[in-house]
Amino acid sequence: MALLDWDESLSIGVKEMDRQHQVLVEMLNELHSSMMAGNTHEILGALLHKLVEYAKFHFHAEEEFLSAEAFPALTAHHQLHEDMTKELQVFVDRYERGEEMIHLHLMSFLRDWLMHHILQEDRGYGQWVTRNTGR
Repeated sequence: MALLDWDESLSIGVKEMDRQHQVLVEMLNELHSSMMAGNTHEILGALLHKLVEYAKFHFHAEEEFLSAEAFPALTAHHQLHEDMTKELQVFVDRYERGEEMIHLHLMSFLRDWLMHHILQEDRGYGQWVTRNTGR
């Protein structure tokens, strides 16, 4: 059972960023499934690191795209990415220390953040790009 299902309601109208968001959702679901199956700490750790690295890649790609489009709120959007990266690192550190119950908090945090970020923040720039570039 997926933690989060991708559908068109999550689309922001920018094909490449939608594709990357789909990958993030797939990775979140893979991590969730692995946790639910009780996989070993090493397997979960590798999946968590993979998710964090892809999130960083995505943030960079998104910022490059927004810079090329001269998105006026790029600085604020970059700060959201910085904040998320720091929060993710806190979870990675806690996970690596073996903290109990981190799984539930991590999954809830990732699902909620991803939904909010896509539906609020990214949808906003998607609408701006559509209005200002005709894409």
